[in-house]
Amino acid sequence: MRNIKLTISYDGTEFAGWQRQPDAVTIQGEIEKKLKVMTSEDNLVHGAGRTDAGVHAFAMSAHFGTASAIPVDAFNRGLNSLLPASIRIIHVEEVASSFHARIDASVKVYRYCFTTAKICIPTRRLYCTHCPGMHSFEQIRQALSLVRGVHDFSSFEAVGSRDLTRDGGRGAVREIFYTAFNCLDENNSEWYIDIGGDGFLRKMVRNIVGTLFEVGYDRLSVNGFATVLKAEDRSLAGPTAPACGLFLKKVYYEKPSDIASFSL
Repeated sequence: MRNIKLTISYDGTEFAGWQRQPDAVTIQGEIEKKLKVMTSEDNLVHGAGRTDAGVHAFAMSAHFGTASAIPVDAFNRGLNSLLPASIRIIHVEEVASSFHARIDASVKVYRYCFTTAKICIPTRRLYCTHCPGMHSFEQIRQALSLVRGVHDFSSFEAVGSRDLTRDGGRGAVREIFYTAFNCLDENNSEWYIDIGGDGFLRKMVRNIVGTLFEVGYDRLSVNGFATVLKAEDRSLAGPTAPACGLFLKKVYYEKPSDIASFSL
């Protein structure tokens, strides 16, 4: 068996998320269907993570095993000719049999985009969240910096994120290596928040961002955000930010040696 790694970009608007579902259209499901057309095999595609419905990806990593002799460049061309335009295979390579896209991932970086403009132009409505009038940007930056390091992120995990009865494991503890908050346009109206860590709970990024929005609207102080983080209580955090603003930016299989590398 060969082990094939895919780098995938997708617009998640029309999909029910990454993970295959019996009665819904998903990114994993679509790729597996097209691989079967090419290989006549039931190829199981393992993703580096499971993005929710409506969430996008610049560069999702995945892998699958195959007995097919199809060259990697033919997989690239063939899949892109069969998949909908909202899913594109950016790169294909053959990797060691031991490689696993999820287990071997060292760092995942997510980007969340939002606009503070009075009117959100229609071409951006599916790719950023509209936050008109938000103004406390320095407070957002200060609060965001607090999530760096090792924390229990129970305050920001969705119900059903993990089996709470399971013994062992790391529970809700994750390490965040990198955060950034910057403006995307010359009008200072479209912004992004980057968060990179060794793993994420279900809806963790969107819940962190939703709580940062509370800070941005002066409904929560920086100290209040710190209290929420330490409380390990989801009921104290802000609402879940909409899916449309979230992108899986990149998956690293070796932790970058310097912070600047995360911004690439």
